Amino acid sequence: MAHNFDLVIIGGGILGTSLAYFLSHLNKSKQIAVIEQAHDVAFHTSGRNTGKVHAPYLYNPEKKKMFAKAAYHGYDMWKIYSKLKDLPFKEDGVIEVSRDKKGTKVLEKYLKWGKENGLQDEEINLLSKSELNKIEPEIKCDAALQVYRDASTDYSVLTKSLMKDSKQNGIKFLLDTKVTDLKNREGKWKITLNHEHEIFSNFIINAAGGESIDIAHKVDIAKNLTDVHFRGEYRKAPKEYNNLTKTSVYSVPEFPDYPFLDPHWIIRVDGTCEIGPNAVPVFSPYGYKRSENIKEFVPKMLEMLGSGARKAIFDKQFQELAINEIQSSMSKSAMIDRVKKFLPKIDADKITEKGTAGIRSSVIDEKGKFVPDVVLIDDSMSFHILNYNSPGATGALPFSAHIINRLNENGFFRNESPDSQCGPWKFSDIIEKIST
Repeated sequence: MAHNFDLVIIGGGILGTSLAYFLSHLNKSKQIAVIEQAHDVAFHTSGRNTGKVHAPYLYNPEKKKMFAKAAYHGYDMWKIYSKLKDLPFKEDGVIEVSRDKKGTKVLEKYLKWGKENGLQDEEINLLSKSELNKIEPEIKCDAALQVYRDASTDYSVLTKSLMKDSKQNGIKFLLDTKVTDLKNREGKWKITLNHEHEIFSNFIINAAGGESIDIAHKVDIAKNLTDVHFRGEYRKAPKEYNNLTKTSVYSVPEFPDYPFLDPHWIIRVDGTCEIGPNAVPVFSPYGYKRSENIKEFVPKMLEMLGSGARKAIFDKQFQELAINEIQSSMSKSAMIDRVKKFLPKIDADKITEKGTAGIRSSVIDEKGKFVPDVVLIDDSMSFHILNYNSPGATGALPFSAHIINRLNENGFFRNESPDSQCGPWKFSDIIEKIST
């Protein structure tokens, strides 16, 4: 199976596939491959989320400027692409609620951030309790932020469509294929696949999501960082609750410095409703089942105890939050009771079915702190995207274009046609929008 490639992308999630999509238009004659260990793209985190296309009101316009821009322009790009391909995209908005005056102050900050990030007055507004009651009588809160520029989709479907387009332009997708070894041999990467096959590449992009830290460590990159994994679980609501609210409802997170989310009331693009996610600590980026977590428990604990993660896992507040999340997994009422605080009509006895679980991996630095933003590390022969979390799916298209442009400008991987038409967009127009 020996084959030479100009570039190999490790990871077939929504980001890796978006990278492939643009590279396929910009480099018609280069040999490019995407390696994905699952049997399809977007099989893990990219296809196991709420399917929301987020408005950029949660992101500090100074500290997370690029993420905010990616989310803002990603909304328009997914809307255009979905219409072009006849894929699901429902402009249904979202409501973020506060349960007390402290939370309302956070909503006021979100309103300010949203407008600084490009949202117009008609796209976001703060409602009092009485104003919200006229629109959503079942929601109980102190105040609410109503955001109209928010949508629902199915990112798994979108990613598979991007793969189809990329393959038509010559990109090779190696599915059911795991990178088991990675070595630099005389200016080329020797990549061992499934412990037996070898391919070679001049350059690699590490977009491996839950395994991105492991891939980086294989080539002695980001050795000061480690990761922890959290399984987000959902509970399906019965059909009688499908019209309980007109839109999805989020609540202000109580502990924003930790990756523990207060469960939301989710209306998916198909109209079904769910509660979730929680954030249960697990020991593998594929720790959906007990057997996988038992298998990875010892090596992951040894890794964490030998890194900055040791400080995090011995932090009392982290331990208390982790125990609460574990309880929410063992007891459905523990999770549902959180949502009942703003949707008291929900009856836990009527919610009997589990939804799809997904796993998010968060990076911890050497000081034991959770890294709040994406980490981008470039080397002469590789580029690593670490800690790419929310709003990862929303901003995947413009963010991947930004990465490709960065590689081109820095001379790491030159594009043959940097001003190409990429489907419905001209590449230079995308770069201009996210750069200004």
